[in-house]
Amino acid sequence: MKLEIGPLEAASAASLPFEIVERKGLGHPDTLCDALAENLSRALSRVYLERFGTILHHNVDKALLCGGAARPAFGGGDVTEPIDIYLAGRATASFEGVTIPVDEIAVEESRRWLGENLRHLDPTHHVRIHPRVRPTSPDLAALFLRQHDAAAPLANDTSLGVGFAPFDELESAVLAVEHKLNSRDVRVAQPEIGEDIKVMGVRSGREIALTVACALVGRHVSDMDDYRRKKAHIREIASSAAGAGAEVALNAADGDTEDSVYLTVTGLSAEAGDDGQVGRGNRVNGLITPYRPMSLEAAAGKNPVTHVGKLYNLLANRIARALVAQVDGVLEAYCYLVSRIGHPVTEPQLFDLKLRLEDPAALAVLRPRLEEVARGELAGVTTLWRELLEGPQQVW
Repeated sequence: MKLEIGPLEAASAASLPFEIVERKGLGHPDTLCDALAENLSRALSRVYLERFGTILHHNVDKALLCGGAARPAFGGGDVTEPIDIYLAGRATASFEGVTIPVDEIAVEESRRWLGENLRHLDPTHHVRIHPRVRPTSPDLAALFLRQHDAAAPLANDTSLGVGFAPFDELESAVLAVEHKLNSRDVRVAQPEIGEDIKVMGVRSGREIALTVACALVGRHVSDMDDYRRKKAHIREIASSAAGAGAEVALNAADGDTEDSVYLTVTGLSAEAGDDGQVGRGNRVNGLITPYRPMSLEAAAGKNPVTHVGKLYNLLANRIARALVAQVDGVLEAYCYLVSRIGHPVTEPQLFDLKLRLEDPAALAVLRPRLEEVARGELAGVTTLWRELLEGPQQVW
C-alpha cells in the first residue's frame, strides 16, 4: 500500500466568499432512519457475539420513514395516523443450526431506541415498525467468514471514504447550536423543545446567518403568546451557542395563527409533515458540508467489521483530526481512502492525504511523522468495531 502525501492547494472553505453548512438534528426524519439502521446493526452485532463469539455478516443500511398524521394544538393535540418505519437490508438469520430472530430484534430494538431518545413519542402507539430484512447473500457471507483465515478483515465492498479537519467557524457554530438545543439540560429546562431541529448555516464574507427549524410541543405551549415567548427564548439559547455576531432566525416560516406555526404533538415533523431515508442526512462527522469533500455513502447500518463504506469514512475523519492534532505545523488535512473488495481493510488501494502547512516547504521534513500518524490510525481500523458497539462513536 502506497501512502500519497501532497499539498492542499485548494482554498480553504473558510477563506471563500460564501459557505454553506447544514446539520439535521436528532429527531429529523433522515437522522431517525440513520439512527435506527445503526442501532439495528449494533444490536445484531451484540447478539452474534453473544451467541457465536463473532460478528456475522449483515448490512441493514436501508430504512424509510413515512410520516404519519397529527392534529397539534396548544395545550395538547393527538396523533391520528402512526409513523411507518421500514427497516431493510441483509442479515445472517441462521448459523450453525441456530436461528437468529432478526425481525423481532429489529422491532424491539427500534422501539427501545425511540423510547429512550424521543421524549414525546409513544414508540408503541405513534409508530409502526416494519422489518424487511432478508437473508444475506451466500457469496458475501462466504467472503465475510474468510476474514477468520486472513491477517485482517477483507473489505466486502469497493468503496471510498473521505474526511477533513479541523472544523471551521461556521461548521462549529452549526453543530454547537443543534447540540445545545438537544442537550439534556436544555430539554429538561425547556420541555417545549422537540428533538426535530435542523440548522442551516450560511456565511457571506465574515457574516454568519443560521436558520433554525425547531419543533415545539403543543402540550407545553398554552397559547399563541406563550408560543412567541418560548420561541424568543429558544432563539436566545441558539444565539448564545452560535457565538458572537451570528444572526439566528428561528422557525422562519411561522405566521400569526395557530395553524401557521411549527407546533407538533411529538416534537417531530415526521408525525405529519416530513418523510425520511437513510443516507440523506449528516455525514459521519455530523454535518453536511458541500464546500468540503464528502462521500454519498450511507454509513449507518453497515456491518462494523468489513464494510469500508462505514469504516473508511470514520477512519478518514479520524486520520485528518489526528494529523492536525499531533503534527506541529499542519493547519488543515483532507484524507481520501478507497478499498477493493476482497482485499484487507488495512490495505486500501488508494490512501491520499492533502495537507495545508504553516510552512509549505516543510513537507519533506514532516513526511516521516505524517506517515507514522496516518499509518498508526489506519491500523486501528481492525478494532474500530469495538467502539461502534460500545456506543460513543456516532455515524450521523
